[in-house]
Amino acid sequence: MSARVAVIGGGEFGWGLARAAERAGHEVLMWSRRPQREGSQRVRLVDSLPELAAAELVFFAVPSPYIPALAAELGLHLDGGHFLVHISRGIVGEELETLSQVLRTRTPCRRVGALAGPLVAKALLEGAPGGGIVASRFPEVQEAVCEALSGPTLRIYRTDDVIGVEFASTGVGLLAMAVGYARGMGLGPATLAIMASRGMSECARIGVTLGGRTETFTGLAGYGDLLAAFADDGRPELAVGRALAAGTPLAQIGQQIGAYVEGLESSRRIAAYARRTGAHAPLLSRCADVFEGKVDSGQALAALMGRQVGEE
Repeated sequence: MSARVAVIGGGEFGWGLARAAERAGHEVLMWSRRPQREGSQRVRLVDSLPELAAAELVFFAVPSPYIPALAAELGLHLDGGHFLVHISRGIVGEELETLSQVLRTRTPCRRVGALAGPLVAKALLEGAPGGGIVASRFPEVQEAVCEALSGPTLRIYRTDDVIGVEFASTGVGLLAMAVGYARGMGLGPATLAIMASRGMSECARIGVTLGGRTETFTGLAGYGDLLAAFADDGRPELAVGRALAAGTPLAQIGQQIGAYVEGLESSRRIAAYARRTGAHAPLLSRCADVFEGKVDSGQALAALMGRQVGEE
C-alpha cells in the first residue's frame, strides 16, 4: 500500500477529511464523481475506485444511500488488510441497519468503524479547533484514524461502541433538523431544551435495543454533537429545518442547501421501527410526521404536550 489514507466523496466533508489528513502529514487519495476542488501536492484525485486500494485506511464520506453500492464495487479490490470508516449520519433499511454492518457485508473487510461527533466540514477545511470520536471494535482502526487526522487543532477520541455511536449520530442528525425547524417557528429556549433532552433519551432507548450503550448517547457522539447544533455550527440539517418551517417544499430544499441530508429518510425509518416494535419514541415519531407534512407544527406540539407526564 503506497498511501496511508483514501477518501471516497468529494463534497465538503470529504475535502475536510482530506485536508485534515494532509495537515497531519499524510498522502491522500481521493475519488469522487464530481470533485468540488483540485488536488494538491499531498491530495491526489484518482479516476477509479480500485486505485483507492493502495491506501490502508479508507474513509466513506458520502450519503448513506450510496454506500452499499460503492462498498460492493470497491470491495472487489480490497482484502482483510484494509480499514474502512464512514462518517454518515444515516441508517439503511427498515431494521435500522448501521453502515458499519453494511461495510462488513459488502466487502471482505472486517476491521471497520465510524467517525462521528461535532465535526464540521468548514472547521476541518480551515483547521479550526475541534474534535470527534472514532468507534471501532478494533484498536488498530481507532489508532489509524487518530494517527491520520489528529493534530494541534483536532482531537479524536475513541470507543468500541460502534452501534451506539452510529445511532447517536443518526439521532443527532434528525434532532438538528428539529432544532432548525423549532427556531424557524419561533419556539423558545425552554421548548428547545425539552425537545433535545427527551429526543436524545428516545434515541438512547432505541440505540440500546440495537446493541449500543446508554453512556454513548451522553458523550461526543450524542449530546456533544447536539450541543454543537444548538450553537448553530452551520450544518445542513439546521438549514433544512428552517426551510421546512418556512414552508419550502421538500423537493426544493436539497437544491437550496446543496447537500444531501440523512435526517429526512432516517426520521421516517426510525418512526416506522418504533411503531413496529413498540419502542417509546413519541417525539421522534412526531418529528417524522412534521418533516413529511403529515401534521403541522401546532398539531404536533399539541399532541406532545397533551401526553401524560411521567418520571424522567
